[in-house]
Amino acid sequence: MKTAKLIILMLAVAALAGCRAHVVTIRLINTSNQPVSTIIVDYPNATFGKDKLAPGETFASIVKPLDSGAIKVQFTDASGHGHSYTGPTLHKGDDGSIDIKLTQDSALATPSIQEH
Repeated sequence: MKTAKLIILMLAVAALAGCRAHVVTIRLINTSNQPVSTIIVDYPNATFGKDKLAPGETFASIVKPLDSGAIKVQFTDASGHGHSYTGPTLHKGDDGSIDIKLTQDSALATPSIQEH
């Protein structure tokens, strides 16, 4: 009886060990020589933001895509001008990372995503 319980417990632990949440790390990287501010990142069914990124600074947020849709980024340059960028599409179950490099007038996304 103890052997059967032990086998069931080991099978349950093995099954759970293979389960993990599928998340995407979105990194905002200021590649310019001046700060960028009021950064808003919209992705399917949610949003996150960052008040300010100094030159060379990186900020990361882990997101769990629950639907499909494009990433949209809005930010303000050092002169106070607003900019918008539409990036890659996220899908429910995606796993990996996306680096979004911000300059004073644009953004460029480099995704490293595995779809599930």
